[in-house]
Amino acid sequence: MSYTYSTWVAAIANETVLDPTDANFLAQISSSIDYGEQRLYRDLDLLGTVIRDTGTLTAGTRTFTLPSNLGRFVVTNGFNVITPVGTTPDSGTRNQLTPCSRDVLDVLWPSTTGAGVPEKYAMITDQEIIVGPASLAAYTIECIGTIRPTPLSASNTTTALTLYYPDLWFAVTMIFWAGYMRNFGSQADDPKMAVSWESQYQALLASANIEEARKKYSSGAWGSLAPTPLATPSR
Repeated sequence: MSYTYSTWVAAIANETVLDPTDANFLAQISSSIDYGEQRLYRDLDLLGTVIRDTGTLTAGTRTFTLPSNLGRFVVTNGFNVITPVGTTPDSGTRNQLTPCSRDVLDVLWPSTTGAGVPEKYAMITDQEIIVGPASLAAYTIECIGTIRPTPLSASNTTTALTLYYPDLWFAVTMIFWAGYMRNFGSQADDPKMAVSWESQYQALLASANIEEARKKYSSGAWGSLAPTPLATPSR
């Protein structure tokens, strides 16, 4: 079985014996989704959240903002400059940027003069890098890393969590609802409910991580952080 947004809401209401039309219940839906997704994405290393996305590095500059076409990056694994200018990863050649410190970049390339094809990079914020040398032209930059997918909602009715790990998704959100009920709900006399759901969540999490490890093992041949120079299809 899997969940959609509406079937998950109905299941939560049924489990907690709460009225799904009650304003107080509905007001907590987004908070329970945020709690469940944030915790699961931290606890469960999902292969499906590792993606490749591209952006354009402006000519004559060395600062590049990470693209967010597919979601916001929370971890980066590497960057490639695609040559020649104007080509994409599917039509050009990948040139892997080497990570280094900002101090090294400032020493080797202290200004935007002497621009060329970038060779190195350093993170300066969680969503920005600087490259060296500064870009001679508007090169495409390919970013590889982990994103946070679009949250579950009435308009985004399914996610990888609700489709492929519905039992784990239900358990982690019930931890939130158990706390809500203990503080404000009709079952305030059941302090063990949250502990019970936490125990179920941990058991399910262990098996899910084993499954994800198997996926990573089978995908290891093409999951290298150093892709082949000739561009290949994205994940």
